[in-house]
Order: sequence, then structure tokens, then C-alpha cells
Amino acid sequence: MSLAPPLTATRFPTLPRFRTGKVRDVYDLGDTLLIVATDRISAFDYVLGSGIPDKGKVLTQLSAFWFARLTGVIPNHCVSVRVGEFPDTVRPYADDLSGRSMLVRKTAPIEIECVARGYLSGSGWKEYQQSGTVCGIPLPTGLRESDRLPQPIFTPATKASTGHDINIPEAEAVRILGDAALVRRLRETTVELYKQASAHAESKGIILADTKFEFGLDGAELLLIDEALTPDSSRFWPADQYAPGGPQPSYDKQFVRDYLEAIRWNKQPPVPSLPDDVVMKTRAKYLEAFERLTGHALSVGQT
Repeated sequence: MSLAPPLTATRFPTLPRFRTGKVRDVYDLGDTLLIVATDRISAFDYVLGSGIPDKGKVLTQLSAFWFARLTGVIPNHCVSVRVGEFPDTVRPYADDLSGRSMLVRKTAPIEIECVARGYLSGSGWKEYQQSGTVCGIPLPTGLRESDRLPQPIFTPATKASTGHDINIPEAEAVRILGDAALVRRLRETTVELYKQASAHAESKGIILADTKFEFGLDGAELLLIDEALTPDSSRFWPADQYAPGGPQPSYDKQFVRDYLEAIRWNKQPPVPSLPDDVVMKTRAKYLEAFERLTGHALSVGQT
């Protein structure tokens, strides 16, 4: 069966557009929001010229899996992922929405990213090499890149509308939010979500190295929002290939980044498009992560 072309833009003229992100288009339905995960892919802070078929469906359906699994830790904003349960105003766009959209509660987003790290990688590894810390948290000496940490740590970051998020100490998160008790709850919740998700992933042969959560307030109620534990927001490594001391193979944009480095793109516009083999290898990694974590195939038809 041939693949449907990637959905890289949404056009729903009767629905008020609320926001457009690198991957998600968000529509305002009054009491709720409609979040549509497109097949856009970004790298080095730019949306590329090619989409990855079914990527948005992986992000939506994997988030829904984790939302359902982790409700014992914290409630989430998801109302439904079934188009048949969406408002009537949305139904004319069912073909584009099926499998890749989520009806959610409106919240007041908390203005920091909540990151949990169980392994030393990425920006954490860079900071550790310079100071022996991650977000100001002292770590044992002699750790290697990709080593498992003695225990998971909470490393908040600022939300950047463009460019990279910036890691900050927990004290800076308290200053930004003005609420030490809220930051303490965010830390405890973030680490507990990571622990439970990591244990499940390990049972499926996948290491969850680190992940990023977003939270919002609906009145006084704290909710998990946005996406959860996807290859776009997490580092997933195949456990059977884990070898600390350097970077690890991963279930994310590895083939995309490798290709862009190989063609020596200067990471400035114009953005390149991707050759078919890079697109298909990347799609295969997203699908493999989804199927291993959930235990079932991706739904690509009507829901």
C-alpha cells in the first residue's frame, strides 16, 4: 500500500486558528482547543522542506498512550482523540484530523519547560564537562557521556519562542514563576512521571534518557499538557545498543541531523528538503518507537 503524502499544513477555514508551532497547528473551539500534529519536522531550529509521513499520528497517539497510562501521577488536558467525539464544527475536516488530532482543555501554560534527566547527554553533558554540574546540580566526578545518573534530576528550562530553550537552576524557576511551592510540585511530578515512564520503556527494551514536560493550570488544578514522551520531546535509546562513553543511537531525528551535517548546511535559510531514503528511515524509527512502547500498530484510518 502506498503511503499518503505527509500533511505539512492545515487549512480549516471555518475554525479560528489559535497558534502555529513548528509541528502543531492549534485551533480555538471556544471551551476547548483542537491540537493537530502535522508531519512537519524541524532540525537546528528550522522547519525543513520535507515532511515525515505519519509523524504527526505517532506524536498524537503516543501522547494519548502516555496520558492514559500516567493519570495516576497527574491529570492531563486530553478530552478525546476520537474525531467522532469532536464538536460538529470540526467534522468536515475528519480526513485530515483522523489519528493526528486531540481535543484538549484550555489551560494557563506554566512558563517553564520541565525536564527530567536520567542519563548524561545533550546540553547536560556539555555543562557537566565545563563545571561538573547540570543546571547547577553537582554530579559525581568521572562520568562519561551517556552514563546513567545516580538518580533522575529535574532540570528546568526557559521557553524560547525561537532558538533553543535555556537551562536554568531551580532557583531561577522559582524567580520566574514566583511560587516556590509550585516549582517543588513541578519537580516532584516531573521526576515521578519520568520514573514511571522510564520503567515502562525499559520493559520494552528502550532507555528513556531524558524528556521534557509542559504543565498548565485550569483554575487551581495542575495538568500535564502539550505532548508527552514522544521522540520529539524525549531521547529514546535502544537498550541493546547502549554503550556509554559517547552519543547513542536514538529513535528520533538522528538520520535527519546526520544528513544535514553531511551536506554541510549552514543552518540558515533557505532550508533544505530531505531525500526519500532519509525520510523513510526517519519514519521507520518513529514507528518502531511507537510500536515497541505501546505494543500495537499505529492507527492510520478514521477514529
